Amino acid sequence: MPCSIKLSMFVDPDPAEDELLFARQLGMDCVYTWLTEDQCSYDYLAGLRQRIEAAGLRLYNAGNIRLGKSDKIHLALPGRDEMIEQFCAFIQDLGRAGIHTTTFTWEPDQVWSSAPGQNRFSAARHVDLASLYAQPLTHGREYEREELWENFTYFCRRVIPVAEAAGVRLALHPNDPPVDGKLGGIPCLIHSYADYRRAFEIAASPNLGLEFCVGCWLEGAAAFGDLFSAVREFVAEGRIYIVHFRNVTSPLPVFTETYLDNGYMDMYRVMKLFCDTGYSGTMILDHSPQMPAAYKGAATAYAIGYMRALMQRAEAGG
Repeated sequence: MPCSIKLSMFVDPDPAEDELLFARQLGMDCVYTWLTEDQCSYDYLAGLRQRIEAAGLRLYNAGNIRLGKSDKIHLALPGRDEMIEQFCAFIQDLGRAGIHTTTFTWEPDQVWSSAPGQNRFSAARHVDLASLYAQPLTHGREYEREELWENFTYFCRRVIPVAEAAGVRLALHPNDPPVDGKLGGIPCLIHSYADYRRAFEIAASPNLGLEFCVGCWLEGAAAFGDLFSAVREFVAEGRIYIVHFRNVTSPLPVFTETYLDNGYMDMYRVMKLFCDTGYSGTMILDHSPQMPAAYKGAATAYAIGYMRALMQRAEAGG
């Protein structure tokens, strides 16, 4: 049975023709990008979409890190309403340009990491919670989870109606690492299956869904919830818009990111799960160990080839 998954990869927000050709050579269906501030207007977005479609690809989602990881929004800091207004304007321009998915995460300090580690002779992201918990406050005081849920609710009440009107879906990524605790004095809001359920209840809209990060789920393991049952539930509900395909050495409190074939999870089981459930959104390579700069694109090509082989094996009923 053919898999409905659409493989996707990152491209520069002003991609060179060779970059788009590379995506085609890897057999990509879709691409995604992260935009700079001067690239978020309707005119730029519409032109970018046309360029990518002319190359035989689909611009599936586009994000803005400043808006999607805004401490003003997440922590109710001065300027929150102005930032939410900008987020709404961005969503409206995405919809007008025919780009119907964007991403965000409740991480005002972005992704937390310890000193780099190694995986198969390659530099790789490493996390040791002991070192992270020892870090100082990032915003001058400690925050409580209910404060962040109140801020999330405030955000949803203003943004979700705009997203529904614009036909744009918001893919919510979990905290990375997903811990039931505070990093820099700030709780990790989305660190479990139950947190996603609470977020969906607050939004009360089909326009809020998951950027389902397999890596985060593996980091959290049982504390996050059963990955396999969650995928079945969320795919059946149409809640998963994007899948991040990633493997790690072990669950928290310590892990190193790995090549897809070199972590504690058999990634064929995960790929077969998404194929068998009929998931039809995009699947992308997430963080990956680094290969030498002289081999630009090699790590991406290695991972995409591996993912395509897993898909073919799943289609064949292996």
